[in-house]
Amino acid sequence: MNYFSRSLVTFALCAMAASSFAATSVKATVNGMVCSFCAQGIEKRLSKLPAAKAVYVDLKLKVVAVEAKDGQTLDSQQITSEIVDAGYDVIKLETVEQSAAEIEAGMKVKQ
Repeated sequence: MNYFSRSLVTFALCAMAASSFAATSVKATVNGMVCSFCAQGIEKRLSKLPAAKAVYVDLKLKVVAVEAKDGQTLDSQQITSEIVDAGYDVIKLETVEQSAAEIEAGMKVKQ
């Protein structure tokens, strides 16, 4: 096996390993958040969920992201329920293979 082939195999293995450790998050579009107090309330509430590792709230873009702890699964219905019970409307909900920090970085690019 020549150097190029070994490098290619090594790169492929690293890429597969990185993707297998990708964080899973639930990302929601939320209407009704109008102030930083709203964002803090949602963040505090969602941070208490047992499977939540990190929570990110973008008030301007109306995005809420909850990252799952390693090896755990987030309950989308529970997240929706927490947001609705806090007095806000969930417009869209999706599961993404990104950490809360990655979602935050992507949102800052959009602003």
